[in-house]
Amino acid sequence: MTLKILSSLVLGFFAGLFLLPEGLPSVLEPVTDISLAVLLFAVGFDLGRDGELGRKIRDLPRISLAVPFVIALGSIIGAVLAGLAIQIPVGDSALAGAGFGWYSLSAVIITQDYDVTIGALALLTNVFREIFAILSIPYIAKRVGFLPAIAPGGATAMDVTLPIIAQNTDAQTTLIAFYSGTVLSALVPFVVPLIIALLQRFG
Repeated sequence: MTLKILSSLVLGFFAGLFLLPEGLPSVLEPVTDISLAVLLFAVGFDLGRDGELGRKIRDLPRISLAVPFVIALGSIIGAVLAGLAIQIPVGDSALAGAGFGWYSLSAVIITQDYDVTIGALALLTNVFREIFAILSIPYIAKRVGFLPAIAPGGATAMDVTLPIIAQNTDAQTTLIAFYSGTVLSALVPFVVPLIIALLQRFG
């Protein structure tokens, strides 16, 4: 699975670099949206035909409710530690990590309300997080465990990386991933402005 994903990514990169017909970029966005919708439909269909889905939902451990909050905390702490290693201020690093993988929204908020450079950093950080998640989820699911495979996707666990999680884990983990991605997506519009407000007040 990882090899297929990586091959598709590399082929797409070189096709975009050398074989970009005029007008194609305007076509790619709806094609991408439709493809993602089809993938998510397939995930939902697979979950729906599971006759034991209701029992699996009831059997979800209560600790699974904490998954998105642990991922959120780990994302910010990891970003701060990485920032310290390359001498980026703690607050700026925390802002980049607080996007939780939702690069479009977090980058726009940071650019408009705080700083253009940090907005660009947040955009790149979360774009690379999504690419890393797409490539690493199959390996993590196989070698580390199903629940840890949710973490790299962050907010994208409810959409872009959900089909990859579903293919490499089980129905319960897929449900937790969707819940986690939804909660993280909901947290971004609150956490990012909160950190900006704290930086503007105390920074």
